[in-house]
Amino acid sequence: MTHVSGQQRGRLLVAFAAAAGVLATACTGGAGAARDARNSYRVLPGESGKPKDGGTATIALTPGLSPNYIYPYPPASEDGAVVARGLMWRPLYRPSGDSDQVADLRLSLADAPAFSSDRKTVTIRMKHYTWSDGKPVTADDVVFSLALLKAAVAKSPANWSFYTPGQFPDGITAKATSPGTLTLELKAAYNPSYLLSMLTLLYVMPSHRWNIARTGGPHLDCTEPANARAVYDYLTKQSASQSTFATDPLWQVVNGPYRLGSFDPSTGSFSLVPNRSYSGPGGSRLDRVEFKAFTSASAVLNQFKAGRLTVGTLDSSFIAQIGALKKNGYHVYGAPAPARFDSLTLNFKDGTGNFDKIIAQSYVRQALQRMIDQEGYIKSRGVYNGAASPNYSTAGSGSPYPPDFGDRAPYPYDPAAAGKLLTDHGWKVVPNGSTRCVRPGTGAGECGAGIRRGQTIDFTLISANAPAYVGARDTAFASAARKLGVTVRIVTKSLNYMYSNYGNTYAPAGRNKWAMQDYGPLYLATGYPSSNTVFNTDGSFNLGSYSNPEADKLIDASTFGADPKVLSTEVTRVSKDLPVLFFPTPDTLVVWKDTLSGPPSSFRSLLSFVYSPELWYFHG
Repeated sequence: MTHVSGQQRGRLLVAFAAAAGVLATACTGGAGAARDARNSYRVLPGESGKPKDGGTATIALTPGLSPNYIYPYPPASEDGAVVARGLMWRPLYRPSGDSDQVADLRLSLADAPAFSSDRKTVTIRMKHYTWSDGKPVTADDVVFSLALLKAAVAKSPANWSFYTPGQFPDGITAKATSPGTLTLELKAAYNPSYLLSMLTLLYVMPSHRWNIARTGGPHLDCTEPANARAVYDYLTKQSASQSTFATDPLWQVVNGPYRLGSFDPSTGSFSLVPNRSYSGPGGSRLDRVEFKAFTSASAVLNQFKAGRLTVGTLDSSFIAQIGALKKNGYHVYGAPAPARFDSLTLNFKDGTGNFDKIIAQSYVRQALQRMIDQEGYIKSRGVYNGAASPNYSTAGSGSPYPPDFGDRAPYPYDPAAAGKLLTDHGWKVVPNGSTRCVRPGTGAGECGAGIRRGQTIDFTLISANAPAYVGARDTAFASAARKLGVTVRIVTKSLNYMYSNYGNTYAPAGRNKWAMQDYGPLYLATGYPSSNTVFNTDGSFNLGSYSNPEADKLIDASTFGADPKVLSTEVTRVSKDLPVLFFPTPDTLVVWKDTLSGPPSSFRSLLSFVYSPELWYFHG
């Protein structure tokens, strides 16, 4: 699971009446133009031109995504977005940008893992990579990196958002049986696809330079947990000094195609220069790669118009600009990102206004889902502008593990059916008023456990201030809910504020401050989109404390079982139970200058924010 983080400032309280008025204006017309624009960007351009050496590629960071940390695993307390993750220190296996495979083996540090018949022993052959100081990348580096990851989660489970207690990296013993051979002994057998997805998250770090607990200190054996903890504490402390990111020798030893050239602590913008000792595929023809931070999507668009950006993404609210960008010398390609879903995260622990008791009722969740007009949102000029696809499951669009309901909505948009669900369960529905429980109790036709007579449905939705479609779709939902007699108070916050304050797993003190939140997309592992860590009861990224024993069993089966097809069963059951309310999946619109080229797959992977500039080149 990958969650895109941000670094924006500001807050805005959105008045419901004003927001509803904006929506009414935004939803008129434009569907035909949106469809035409959509058809103009669905084809991925091929590789072209004769490569030239040199040049600087300037990449727009996603608005709000300003890194503030350099060590690959920032502590939860730092709210860290990491500089150039994957470009300076490679993971053991490079994530794939395609939905039908977990890892891109061609760009990985090792060959495909080999599993024993009982799936409890895994043998991994390292490829011949070198560190930038000339030392070989060995199995010992992987053992070291796994030890530091264990130290991170031992200090706090929240230090790695992919962690579930008792699962990876728990119960994994790593041994370097030779410099080029890594053996993993597993206490529990994992599904091979799931384990591979975890190994795409294991960043390989230089044990010969980083296994110290103080600057100039002795080298430590990090197979000893106490030593690993001391090294982890030292590295994370050093990583807090943003002003020294580009000058501290510690961070200059890399195994990826780039090292850090500069970093601006005031903005989070940074530059990369080639690692001339890089021994992997590609090897940068570019002289420099600049990553520029932005505070808004409109600022990115203005830089595209001025021709100052080489690569970036375009907010769907600017879909009408695609033609002009193409005339200005840019390619535009878009599609739903693999294994992505967008949703309203529900807080099953928010006791404010008795929300926890209300949202625990499956009929309430179904009623609210039926108030989300996915097709209408997609067509709306004010929400998705045609640049989105319907989605009703955790697997996302085009997954090889689809739910049994396929592309059909289990709870399609139907306000009348939503009202009937509430009425049939003891509520008096008052459109544009306050729907109230009139038949409390736990029997048939009653409101449910813990819901008192006269209870209303009134709650707070925290909405991210970027990208633009987030606020628009939240406004649309609040407007529709009002027609059901449900009051939704929208509060807009920056992403980094949300990540610090609105997650029950890492900010439990704030659990009564939000009932729902919309932080944009959630990306599961592209080739094997298990909702492990996200929707299992003790998952570290289970922000809203969803809990369902049947879902836990299915997630365990898809994680530890031998048959990957069980993942479809998990996706079906979890999605039908509505741990979240599903929105359409926006198309990610990728823009790059037509004087830049490389393998088409390297641009398609940008849908999942997987960057491979070492494969790019300018041409005449």
